Amino acid sequence: MAKNISLARLRNIGIMAHIDAGKTTTTERILFYTGRTHKMGEVHDGAAVMDWMEQEQERGITITSAATTCEWKDHRINIIDTPGHVDFTIEVERCLRVLDGVVAVFCAVGGVEPQSETVWHQADKYAIPRIAFVNKMDRTGADFERCIHMITDRFGANPVALQLPVGKEDSFRGIIDLISGTMLLFDEETRGVKITEQPIPEDLREIFTAAQLTLIEKLADFDDGVMEKYLEEQPVSAQDLQRAVRKATLALDIVPVMCGSAFKNKGVQPLLDAVIAYLPSPTDIPPVEGVNSQGETVSRKTGASEKLCALAFKLATDPFVGSLAYIRVYSGMLKVGDKIFNPVKGKQEKISRIVKMHSNKREEVRELGPGDIGAVIGLRYTTTGDTLCELGDDILLETMIFPEPVISVAIEPKSKADEEKLFESLDRLAVEDPSFKISINEETGQTIISGMGELHLDIIVDRLVREFKVAANVGTPQVAYKETVSGVGSAEGEFVQQATGKSQYGHVVLEVSPLERGGGFLFKSDIDEELIPQAFIPAIQKGVEGCKDGGPLLGFPVIDIQVTLTGGSYHEEDSTEQAFGVATSIAFRKAAEKANPVLLEPLMDVEIILPEQFLGDVIGDLNSRRAKINGMDSRENGFQVITAQVALSEMFGYSTDLRSVTQGRANFTMQFATYGTVPQNIARKIIQKVKGIL
Repeated sequence: MAKNISLARLRNIGIMAHIDAGKTTTTERILFYTGRTHKMGEVHDGAAVMDWMEQEQERGITITSAATTCEWKDHRINIIDTPGHVDFTIEVERCLRVLDGVVAVFCAVGGVEPQSETVWHQADKYAIPRIAFVNKMDRTGADFERCIHMITDRFGANPVALQLPVGKEDSFRGIIDLISGTMLLFDEETRGVKITEQPIPEDLREIFTAAQLTLIEKLADFDDGVMEKYLEEQPVSAQDLQRAVRKATLALDIVPVMCGSAFKNKGVQPLLDAVIAYLPSPTDIPPVEGVNSQGETVSRKTGASEKLCALAFKLATDPFVGSLAYIRVYSGMLKVGDKIFNPVKGKQEKISRIVKMHSNKREEVRELGPGDIGAVIGLRYTTTGDTLCELGDDILLETMIFPEPVISVAIEPKSKADEEKLFESLDRLAVEDPSFKISINEETGQTIISGMGELHLDIIVDRLVREFKVAANVGTPQVAYKETVSGVGSAEGEFVQQATGKSQYGHVVLEVSPLERGGGFLFKSDIDEELIPQAFIPAIQKGVEGCKDGGPLLGFPVIDIQVTLTGGSYHEEDSTEQAFGVATSIAFRKAAEKANPVLLEPLMDVEIILPEQFLGDVIGDLNSRRAKINGMDSRENGFQVITAQVALSEMFGYSTDLRSVTQGRANFTMQFATYGTVPQNIARKIIQKVKGIL
């Protein structure tokens, strides 16, 4: 690997998409054409370099994001291949946090699919420039134009085609480059290594001219030079077009659209050219901003002479070297032997070993420079989302917010000998994966593990057995219910303790009221200091916060409510923070019971693609699961797409039932949408079941 590549020649990109759109295959081809690997790994053979986990190879899906580095035309490209399955969306989130650009891969047949939307909006959140690659142009039903329209309709984006496919489905053989005005054909005997550049055939000339004019018209809106030449009807050069595309892409004004078939080795090298030409280098991104200990905004420019500022965006366990912390360096230099500071934990760390990752292989390096991505071995205190800076410096980057789990199972060791190993292994997995949670049920003493879906928990349990060699029994999946209130309730709580020595007194009046869905858990004080001094308000707020973990119905976490302190009293000598804390919990429980508490359940957005002849059976089955059908859409190839919202509790085992109803010809995707109120009759049954009432 060449050394000392300038910052302007560095690209940090992610490959993201819906499951089965061809992300990993595209990445495998990139590694082959850049010379990083000498054999094309195939996902369906379980031989993809980037899908190195046994579980990934068996299932043919990406579970954990894998990082690698390659070089193309004197540029270095750090690539992160992210998962497409919604259960592992946290992997995408934490990688996008540190990337400068993204290649969004779309299936030419499926177009914009549910998880494509999720990852696209995640990229919007971090304002990341992106290129769209319409893959699988060789597949039956491929439609390049339809994909572009879907990107516009679903995302409100401004896709701009830089290429046109030559043929489609079985007849797809190459691409027309709208910028250079040439046709590119990819030699099958050399697996696409040899590319032939030809003039555009006469029968495609009219389509090319119209498409290039559309490109110029769109770019004229964002580039004065192109606008001037367009208005004066002068020819616009390839250099003019490239400059305008880069400028508009970096400003998030357009999304360049490429096409090809990664599996058939067509269109990957032009995609690499586009990554270099249009996606940002670390010098193109704004200075990274954080806050210091005084809460003031501070920034660090990309540069080796700046103070060190880095972010640990992912932790992983390596069987050979132990814990790995994946690091993005924003400014300064991170060197072996350095002592650095973690302001989140308030701890000092020593850098003993630094590696560059190629999937699960490691390459030792002495330092990471600004804009670079690598991994540090053996950090003791650092976890996902922590900032790393110089000793004596004080900058804290924005931390990551992780979604709450929606599904849980009970787990227990098969033998006493496995008990300690199980808890140790679960703790290590929880450090790696912030969307995985462990808790103890206080009533039963059971250990409960929670995650983002059935597949997520399946993989966790599989890793326990294979990777950590722990034998465990696992219960049936349980839904992560929540509680809220639908009315307003007010109650007082009083705590009086007469004791020899020191008496205690606390008295509060609380009002509990509902917030809109997604409103969180808010505390507000509406009382005069004469009733309760300001010094006791934090203790009351802390007491309220402590109540949100156990609701009045079944002890599930409470969300979307506001608790207002409306009254109370104190005693000059006897009142204590502890007394007000106890009084608060008494008042909260009473007020919540009066405010008509209700049970909430996770609702999932479901998309089902199925042959038309099974439509009636599938809709009938969905209706029996309390589904709300949101829409139906016809595809040209005789398939229908159903979008619906369904309670997670009704979807256990759905994949088996759907296969049975459609003779194995349908597939579906499901992702968390929101929490909704459980119907009264069903809530009553759940409450009776949990409380053991027959």
